[in-house]
Amino acid sequence: MLLPEPDQTILCRRDEIISALKRFVPAGAVIDDDTTMAAYDSDGLSAYRNQPLVVVLPETTQQVAAVMKWCLDNDVKIVPRGAGTSLSGGAIPLADGVLLGLGKFNQILDIDFSNRTVTAQPGVTNLGITQAVQDEGFYYAPDPSSQIACSIGGNIAENSGGVHCLKYGLTTNNVLGIEMVTMNGEILRLGGKHLDSGHLDVLGVMTGSEGLLGVVTEVTVRILRKPATQRALLVGFDTVQEGGQAVSDVIAAGIIPAGMEMMDNPAINAAEDFVNAGYPREAAALLIIELDGPEAEVDVLINKVSKIVKTSGASSIRISQSEEERNQFWAGRKSAFPAVGRISPDYLCMDGTIPRKALPEMLTRMSAMSQKFGLRVANVFHAGDGNLHPLILFDANADGELHRAEEFGAEILRTCVKLGGVLTGEHGVGVEKRDLMTEMFTEDDLKQQQRLKCAFDPQHLLNPGKVFPVLHRCAELGRLHVHQGKLPHPDIPRF
Repeated sequence: MLLPEPDQTILCRRDEIISALKRFVPAGAVIDDDTTMAAYDSDGLSAYRNQPLVVVLPETTQQVAAVMKWCLDNDVKIVPRGAGTSLSGGAIPLADGVLLGLGKFNQILDIDFSNRTVTAQPGVTNLGITQAVQDEGFYYAPDPSSQIACSIGGNIAENSGGVHCLKYGLTTNNVLGIEMVTMNGEILRLGGKHLDSGHLDVLGVMTGSEGLLGVVTEVTVRILRKPATQRALLVGFDTVQEGGQAVSDVIAAGIIPAGMEMMDNPAINAAEDFVNAGYPREAAALLIIELDGPEAEVDVLINKVSKIVKTSGASSIRISQSEEERNQFWAGRKSAFPAVGRISPDYLCMDGTIPRKALPEMLTRMSAMSQKFGLRVANVFHAGDGNLHPLILFDANADGELHRAEEFGAEILRTCVKLGGVLTGEHGVGVEKRDLMTEMFTEDDLKQQQRLKCAFDPQHLLNPGKVFPVLHRCAELGRLHVHQGKLPHPDIPRF
């Protein structure tokens, strides 16, 4: 993992930069001592660390705009950061860049049950939105495993998914509007409490943009009425191939569960040791299949799914008989990542996506890779939409193991692409997958993507060193029909 070499001129100007930033934010909101900044030197991809030049913690959109405008005028880089739960290195700071922390943007601004929306600042946690509306029978559907900690602004940056994305979609399917600040300090509002904007789909461009195009300072999302009935099946299989086949068979029958998650034996036992969820320890693979809707419909679907998984080779089936039991089924899956952390000093959490029909073949190939690299792997993933989260277990203190883990991960992602999938389902590219982008995109593809970045950030000051293996100067790529610092549509609301 290589970040751009720090600009020595900027390092020499550190005192000047710190002094300038203090003019835009309240006292104490600029952090410049090494001890305190150590809390920001990594995100969830903790194998890689870098000390920021300085950390600034604004409290208002206007303060964000002032900081960004000053950085543009003075050629200083910025790395936006939410809760720091990114697993692809997207929030790793730069030694010659300002780390813009959004942790103080932590308020829910509006709850509108009539329009079924919530408007929140980007530092509000994913789970915090559901907690704010659950007493009225509503919830926010995307639910990444880190939902207790990850921020809604970070969900926008990475287009996060979660257990229920199979039926209810990822962040992009549930966000209605944002307020954002461009690199030149413009404050824009995209979308709102309505389904679609009549303008260019800049909201769609921003969702999943990994902090390369702008900084989100407000988010409006849709909320859903809690289903009348939710029940889950806990299904064990003697082989991972049978479990993978069952996933395809359920979807092929025209049934779209609310969630369909899969775990292999190492993950099953780690989770069972951690939360005692009642998982079948002897199973080679475990499926958790949740069905929701009216009670009569759910009863019919439970019946159909039970027959399908039996035909696919299920060795055990448990059906939740209460809300408490259903939650217990999910407790193990939601705790799988920390549970695996108890059985290995370190692990890399990968994030590739494949067609559902390729699940059995992919699991077979990963088993062979595990033997090749001499490292264990625990599989926990969103099987319903083919989003894999293999956890590669290693010890960073053992000579060469981190490098082998990285090579193992790279081979998994290359295989995903070869099987017709993509490099990332929800964690983003960041620095982790940056140098694998050419496995999926041609040089022309990457240049076209960079032209879009140039329209928002022509000086490449926003989160440089992430996503693109080689970042071309905008002059080399030719111009989109925009003026420097302006977005490519005159009707986007500005403030």
